[in-house]
Amino acid sequence: MKVSFHGQSVVQVKTENHTILIDPFITGNGLCDLDATKINPDVILLTHGHNDHVGDTVSIAKRSNALVVAPNELAVYLESRGLHTHPMHIGGAHTFDFGRVKLTPAFHGSLFVDENGKHIYGGMPAGILLTVEGKTIYHAGDTGLFSDLKLIGELNDIDLAFLPIGDNFTMGPEDALLAAEWIKAKQVVPMHYNTFPLIEQDGTAFATKVRPGKGIALQPGEFIEL
Repeated sequence: MKVSFHGQSVVQVKTENHTILIDPFITGNGLCDLDATKINPDVILLTHGHNDHVGDTVSIAKRSNALVVAPNELAVYLESRGLHTHPMHIGGAHTFDFGRVKLTPAFHGSLFVDENGKHIYGGMPAGILLTVEGKTIYHAGDTGLFSDLKLIGELNDIDLAFLPIGDNFTMGPEDALLAAEWIKAKQVVPMHYNTFPLIEQDGTAFATKVRPGKGIALQPGEFIEL
């Protein structure tokens, strides 16, 4: 499979039979190389309800009829917008035809502002453990450092992890390096940085310090084969 990074927290997983898109903040994301009017995923996975993560979910899912998997409150709202959703919650797992999804804790917020300026509560923010074709990918979502990351690493054999490093709203590089050590992923990619001035960081410098495993600072559009 190919796992690609597309700026901010946008990750795409292409397997033999499915295209899975995580947190599709495309329009308004100056680092994203994707076209929101052309991408056609089978599945959209959402970590939480902030606009820079929900992004183009509604328009993409309406056009492609993608299944949207999200924390319960966010899924309920998106279902009211006419989307096909599957609600989940922290600690819960479900096996789909494309793979297994488990939501993990993430310490953050979740408030979505719709096109009419209405504030929508998105439920508890989450990380995502995606197991597909025998590999496990951990997308931490937006989170600060918390000690149960050790437990996530102990309970899961993580092949590839995406960790936020932007600071201010999430972990900064120093905390993310400790998170990488705790989760023990074989490969770690930094995310949620450089999209806005407030979260500017050096992804390459972070990647060179990752232990154990290997840090890789992917540029938008670059991918890793698992």
